[in-house]
Amino acid sequence: MGKSKTKNQKKSRATANHVAEQIYGAVPHSFVFHRGQIGKNVGQLILDVRRVMEPYTAESLKVKKKNVLKDFVAIAGPLGVTHFMIFSKTTSSINMRLARLPKGPMLHFRVLKYSLIKDVVSSLKKHRMHEQQFTHHPLLILNNFGSDGMHIKLMATMFQNMFPSINVQKVSLNNIKRCVLLNYNPASQEIEFRHYSLKVVPVGMSRGVKKLMQEKFPNMSKFEDISELLMKGANLSESEAEQDGEHNITELPQVYSGRGNMASQQSAVRLTEIGPRMTLQLTKIQEGMGEGNVLYHALVSKTEEEIQEILNRKEAQLKEKEDRRKKQARNVAQKKEKREEHKKNSLEGIKRKHAEAEEDSEVEDPGMQDDQEVVAESDDEVEYYRQAVGLEPDEDMFPSAKKRRSSEKSHGPAKKRKLSRKDSDTKSPKRNGPGGQHRDKMGKGWKKSGDREKAFGKKMNPGGKTFRGKKPGDRENKFGGKKKFEGKKTFGGKKNKDKTFKSKGQKGKPGFKKGAGAKQGFKQRKGKG
Repeated sequence: MGKSKTKNQKKSRATANHVAEQIYGAVPHSFVFHRGQIGKNVGQLILDVRRVMEPYTAESLKVKKKNVLKDFVAIAGPLGVTHFMIFSKTTSSINMRLARLPKGPMLHFRVLKYSLIKDVVSSLKKHRMHEQQFTHHPLLILNNFGSDGMHIKLMATMFQNMFPSINVQKVSLNNIKRCVLLNYNPASQEIEFRHYSLKVVPVGMSRGVKKLMQEKFPNMSKFEDISELLMKGANLSESEAEQDGEHNITELPQVYSGRGNMASQQSAVRLTEIGPRMTLQLTKIQEGMGEGNVLYHALVSKTEEEIQEILNRKEAQLKEKEDRRKKQARNVAQKKEKREEHKKNSLEGIKRKHAEAEEDSEVEDPGMQDDQEVVAESDDEVEYYRQAVGLEPDEDMFPSAKKRRSSEKSHGPAKKRKLSRKDSDTKSPKRNGPGGQHRDKMGKGWKKSGDREKAFGKKMNPGGKTFRGKKPGDRENKFGGKKKFEGKKTFGGKKNKDKTFKSKGQKGKPGFKKGAGAKQGFKQRKGKG
């Protein structure tokens, strides 16, 4: 395990991060994107321009069709974006807009010619481009931007503010690996955009010594002595040793990365183009984010009177817009007041309705009261009729009283009538014998005393008998079963017409007498026997 950081180390690290954040927030940032339909080549050109603007640009900015310019402006503030480079394509040309946030101005350029990074690199015999070059911002070089003209100065200022400024006294030369050149041609009014990779090599030595200073050691198989390499520099191609002159030789103030680049020594600065390449032409300059007055137009020129008329018309439009905004604000306030008033009236109406409903609920129902009085009067009339006449009134005489009695009966529980022992004996005669049977109260059939009462119409359990069920082949028997005669009975003795059959039941109970038909049938059977 490594040692834990001390308090001083943590404090110094936090301070360094804070300074880095301040420096990062102070430098300009940019968005490079497109608007509308573009082709494949223009899309690749946008990616190459993002490569030039690294590291202070959005490398993977995603743009959707539904996005508008206001969306980018809204998100640019929190992210600290200061410049927009917007590419668009028409049927006749490719355009580029350079805008300063948040209030402009906006410069409109026409892209006359362009070349991509892959095209530039493929045309070179030796190219020098690696990832370490894009860790720092490029050095901006402006050429021929000192001519007279408001639009020229404004262009120079816009290009300068797109890249971080450099303090000559504090800058580190090792951080400068690239440069962007903008050359203005006053005759054609065109701007050449170039992107170069920067390399510094020592001067004042032969080509052989320079070869020894490089990483790759030269081939010395054909030399007899190393002095031949240092003096003659044989077996070296002309492309490996570029011609240096006064135009690119300078004295280094600092030690620069690379072999032989020492301070206060002569070194040559070499540029290798890495692309992209563009030729731009300024068309117009406009105030704001493309919505303000036109400050400069390359193709249209106007007099002072026309410019004043345009300004007056613009002021009138702004005034009309302000009046509409005020009128709309008044209308919104009036609608809000009406809604509040309507809401207040609605709440008052609801409260009043609830109060009336509560008052109505406290009063008795007059309909029920009238019905009760009618019933009471009908009962009094029936009683009066009984006392006066001495007889019960007819059913049709007082229909209201009849309805009253029927409703009371229907609502009240039905009570079973208890029969006395005498009534039960007279109304439900039994046969003598232990298996005696009796008729039920309704008189619709006989049931055995040992059976339990079953609900009418319900089926019994499987194997049982249904109510009043009969077996096939059984004769109809009024008494519901076979007759059993017990006791001593003679059939050949004296004929006694008054003889009755008595069961072994309780004494004193009347038995069943035989009818005439039964007696006659008995005689026939007796005679045959």
